Amino acid sequence: MTLVWGIIASFLYLEIFIVLLLVLPLRSPQQWHRFFKSRFLAMLSRQAQTYFYLLLAVLVLFLLEAIREMRKYSSNDHTHTETHLNVEMQHSMRLFRAQRNFYISGFAIFLSLVIRRLVSLISGQAMLLAQAEASMKQAQSATTAARTLMSQQKGDEKPTESKAEELKKKITELESELAKERKDKEAMKSQSESLNREYDRLTEEYSKLQKKITISSPDKSD
Repeated sequence: MTLVWGIIASFLYLEIFIVLLLVLPLRSPQQWHRFFKSRFLAMLSRQAQTYFYLLLAVLVLFLLEAIREMRKYSSNDHTHTETHLNVEMQHSMRLFRAQRNFYISGFAIFLSLVIRRLVSLISGQAMLLAQAEASMKQAQSATTAARTLMSQQKGDEKPTESKAEELKKKITELESELAKERKDKEAMKSQSESLNREYDRLTEEYSKLQKKITISSPDKSD
């Protein structure tokens, strides 16, 4: 393996490690979101978009080169039937290396997109959980206020009719607000479950791809 392909393979192993960190339940979505929004990553994110597309472009170039090599040696696969065995072995070795480079660059591109998507899903889930928590606190405050108004109404020995109507109106408004907050919470919960299902799907895809790259990886002597 040349130096360049060694660097690309090392980058692929780093991507696998990052995907494992994001997929395994080592940290909560809120903790990951705080990490993504940290000052250090904020400094890097200013140029992250440019670096990401530049990296993808480089990997695509190496992928196209690997495809070219595969087609080159595949088309000549049966043209040296009467040549020396050494030449045939070298030809097979070059074809195998081209296939290996194709899988390395292809999976590196795919995992780059997976990592980008995982970061987006985790950040979105963290924001939904924060909104659900805030809505729950607001609903609890509305319930407490309604109970306070009801207790004040009961404690009044001779409440006037207008005051009673006003209190009932406020209680109705608070109950309506509480119902609305509960609906919002259910909607956020549904979105969070959707994100979890997408998260699980990406995990399953990653497991399948890891099996493929294990089968297609070069032997130790190579």
